[in-house]
Amino acid sequence: MFRNYFKLAFRNLSKNRLYSIIKISGLTIGMTAAVLIGLYLQHELSFDTVHAKAERIARVTMEYGAKDGGDRKFSETTGNKVAPTFKDDFPEIEEAVRVISYKMVAKVGEKLLEEDRVYFADSSFFQVFSFPLLEGDSVKAIAEPGKVVLSATMAEKYFGKQPAVGQVIQLGAKEYTVSGIMKDPSRLSQVQPDFIAGFLNLRDAAPERETWWNANYATYFLLRQPEDMAGLEAKIPNYMESFYQDERYFDENDMLVYHLEPLLSVHLHSDLAGNFVPNGDIRYLYILIGIGLLILLIATTTYINLTTATGAARAKEVSMQKVLGAERKHLVAQHLSEAVLVTGFALMIGYVLANALLPAFNNLFDQNLSWDLLIHPLSLSAIIVFGLAIGLLAGAYPAFILSRYKVTELMLGKWKTSRGSIGIRQFLIVLQFGISVFLIICTLALQDQMAFIQDQKLGYNEEQVVVLPTDGRIVEKLEVIKSELLRTDVVKSVSLSYETPVQIRGTYGISSTENEADDKAVIALPIDEDFLTTLEIPLVAGENIKRSDIEAEALAYASEEEPPVRPILVNEQQAADFGWTGEEAIGQFVNFNGRRAQISGVVQDFHFSSLHEAIDRLVLFPSDWGNVLLVKLAETNTAAAIDLIDQKWAALAPHRPFNYHFLDEEFAKLYASEARTAELVTTFSILAIFLACMSLFGLASFNIVKRTKEIGIRKVLGASVAGIVALLSKEFIKLVLVATVVAGPLAYWVMNRWLENFAYRIDLGVGMLILAGVVVVGIAILAVSWQSIRAALGNPVKALRSE
Repeated sequence: MFRNYFKLAFRNLSKNRLYSIIKISGLTIGMTAAVLIGLYLQHELSFDTVHAKAERIARVTMEYGAKDGGDRKFSETTGNKVAPTFKDDFPEIEEAVRVISYKMVAKVGEKLLEEDRVYFADSSFFQVFSFPLLEGDSVKAIAEPGKVVLSATMAEKYFGKQPAVGQVIQLGAKEYTVSGIMKDPSRLSQVQPDFIAGFLNLRDAAPERETWWNANYATYFLLRQPEDMAGLEAKIPNYMESFYQDERYFDENDMLVYHLEPLLSVHLHSDLAGNFVPNGDIRYLYILIGIGLLILLIATTTYINLTTATGAARAKEVSMQKVLGAERKHLVAQHLSEAVLVTGFALMIGYVLANALLPAFNNLFDQNLSWDLLIHPLSLSAIIVFGLAIGLLAGAYPAFILSRYKVTELMLGKWKTSRGSIGIRQFLIVLQFGISVFLIICTLALQDQMAFIQDQKLGYNEEQVVVLPTDGRIVEKLEVIKSELLRTDVVKSVSLSYETPVQIRGTYGISSTENEADDKAVIALPIDEDFLTTLEIPLVAGENIKRSDIEAEALAYASEEEPPVRPILVNEQQAADFGWTGEEAIGQFVNFNGRRAQISGVVQDFHFSSLHEAIDRLVLFPSDWGNVLLVKLAETNTAAAIDLIDQKWAALAPHRPFNYHFLDEEFAKLYASEARTAELVTTFSILAIFLACMSLFGLASFNIVKRTKEIGIRKVLGASVAGIVALLSKEFIKLVLVATVVAGPLAYWVMNRWLENFAYRIDLGVGMLILAGVVVVGIAILAVSWQSIRAALGNPVKALRSE
């Protein structure tokens, strides 16, 4: 029976080749998109499942501020006191681990490379996370100072085929003995170390240096039971209040509390940043799922539309089957079999296309998705079930409609004029082009917002600024390095800063009184005297930090003397928060981070975080330490400038490789998710319009064939080509206009909601709706008119003989 069904299906597809190609192409595109999107979803939803105890692991986050309801800040990191103290005091915690990551220079023999993922962690690290050791003892591997575990890739990179365990590798200025080799970390883990050394190697490991406040460490708890998490979190506020009287850590108005995030929810659901790899965003997964479903919906409706439109040609076939005794269930089965056959064929082609497009897809999402996931038995089973469901969905409506008519109705052609069939086809056209309009408006809004972000004045000049990582040895000879770089004609200015201005994270306390209890949390950055010049940040009032200010700070720190009054710079927002204009703020004394400080200058407000957030209050203060050098290039050949700086660097800092990036690249990374979303929506908008136009082309072609004799009679009676084209096109154009009117406001509302995430955003105008409508209507006219003009120019004699 099924053999006959598939034989009939194949004959029918061969007979109507144009419509078959359109149906198969549409479903193939839809299936390809679904396979790729499914692969990415599988990757994102599997994050951290590689850890055997993931359901019991919680990430600790920090909320702090003033008890009286002042500013509250949140951090994904904590102080180094949290892990040991909580583990001792809460029986619900089986293990606790502190983790911090550094960029460090690794050296073995003559091999000198900078590594991004050098971790320091408590010895409980391997008991909390699943990083199997290929060699070594996971309990003892980092329990002692001077020991380090390498990933398999790093072991081969530095020691080749020789045994790595027992060998010595230099990290920074210190030598470590390799105590173990671990399996390479999975890309599905938030924690991805290449090197793991013990926490005891750090100065902050000493009990007397434990603090609640210096939030530099990622802290994780391994709970005894997953259900302990909510109960433990509920106990934390009262627990922390018991420490508020300890003057070593807390002032009168300080508030500090911790929250627990299930490890499995951090990647997609946390409002805070990832500690070691960027978090995903569940909203963008929803967008992906939505786009994939819309593409599949267009492809499926194309199949339904063309099948129902051409169903009249099969009316005699169906009527003969009924006369010969075929029951309705047999007819339904036959048409469903045809749909499943077409869908299965499209799925096979889609799998091949998805494989070919996977590198481009990986590039779009900055991922390294593997094809192996798609050939896994579970994935294959899911895809087959999914394809079967799409096939049944696509074939269900035409199958049940065709089979319900009586023989006499089929013979008399009532199928052709059925209001239900015509209405469904019209509805599906509106749906397809409504989706296209929706995606076009989303694309225009996304692209405009991204262009707005790129063009937004940041308040500093990020162009031609090279960022170089530093260390203690570079800071010690900073003046020599600055002098040598400035002697070249390719460098305008050099500044030492704790971090770049793209995203300043350091949080301190400030108040306009000498009472620390009045402190409010403020973002602050240690800088040197060349920071403003290098980044071209204007002073609104007062004067810049001087070299003598930095030297006084360093001298006071080295001699442990009473520190002098610290000069600081504040931005306009901070001055306004104190109730001062720029000029009024100059010379004012404030309490900054527990010390008396004097405002020497007010800088113009500039963005130091994502444009999702409004410009906040900021303090810049003098320091002789920094993690980065900011090198402002002169207006010259950039490549030649980099080569010259590289040569200077090799002579000035031979202990450190010349690794650099540009500041504007760092800025662009803040919006990588939005940029990828914009590219994604643009790509799928083009696909959606293409599929909708294929459907419209097929329906227009069928409509013209059906009205061939009518066209011939009209031409004989004197109808013009323009008149015939308008007659054949107006019905479709009317439906496309309806789709624009319906989908436009919906897209406008959705994009307005999305833009609410930005403190600085474009205004959506009516012009965007009009442009989307004009684009879609114009494309629809082209799709229909080509067929209509061809029919209108045809020989009327042939048209009259067509039936």
